[in-house]
Amino acid sequence: MLNKNRILYGQVISNKMNKTVTVVVNRIIKHSKYGKFIKRTTKLHVHDIYNSNIGDKVHITECRPISKTKSWKIIKK
Repeated sequence: MLNKNRILYGQVISNKMNKTVTVVVNRIIKHSKYGKFIKRTTKLHVHDIYNSNIGDKVHITECRPISKTKSWKIIKK
């Protein structure tokens, strides 16, 4: 069966919460008018069962809402 959840790749920037880390996801988009490539970043709160440290590269996927701001979980460290 095909997994339809999005999988993103990011870096842990904060691990001060209990079972939660903050992950920054970088992406590059093309400007619609000028065609220049622009870097965009997104910070996500992610459920963490692996006790990740700051600087770890992680793969994250969407999941059911765990709290008000957490709808992602780590699948690979």
